[in-house]
Amino acid sequence: MQRPTGRLAVWTAVAGTVFIAGGAFWLSFTALADLARRSGVDARQAWAWPLIVDGIIVVSTVSVVALAQQREAWYPWLLLMAGAAVSVAANAIHAVVAADADVPAALAGAVASVPPLVLLAITHLTVVLTRRFRTEPTSIEHELAAHTVARQAELAVHLPPKELALRMKEDGMTNKAIARATGVHPSTVGRWLTPPAIAAAAAQEGGSL
Repeated sequence: MQRPTGRLAVWTAVAGTVFIAGGAFWLSFTALADLARRSGVDARQAWAWPLIVDGIIVVSTVSVVALAQQREAWYPWLLLMAGAAVSVAANAIHAVVAADADVPAALAGAVASVPPLVLLAITHLTVVLTRRFRTEPTSIEHELAAHTVARQAELAVHLPPKELALRMKEDGMTNKAIARATGVHPSTVGRWLTPPAIAAAAAQEGGSL
């Protein structure tokens, strides 16, 4: 169970990462929009270019976390690296073009590359934090799981496998889980749990009362 202090810490961290991500996005956005205008893009449309470049970083980061350890994850990883490379390069180029003459080009480019890199890192951190919070089991889930296990152990002592399977199905267990618990093949559990078999078992139980 996640303690209240832990939940507060998670939400505080999420709020901080969102705030930092917003600042990094805004700095990168203004720089890329200005670079687009300097490159001949109409001033009324220049806002769309940084939205596309930095937006793909955010979307790809979320997709990478969502598809973690799956074969399809290579594609969002590719988009993420491409978007990050374009954003960092574009921010550095804008800094070199727009910086004062007395500021070294390397320093201007290094400073300008920080916002897109922070945006990349902080977006990933935010998604990881919120995902961990959503998947944290609640105390109620723990209690229900413990109750189910205890009931299964109690029934297993007194009931034959077929009747035990019927009781487990009433508790909401899947056929595979029932097969593992009773030591039979899932197809056997499927035959036990067909409507005629359930009706026969119920009639047999009622006759034995």
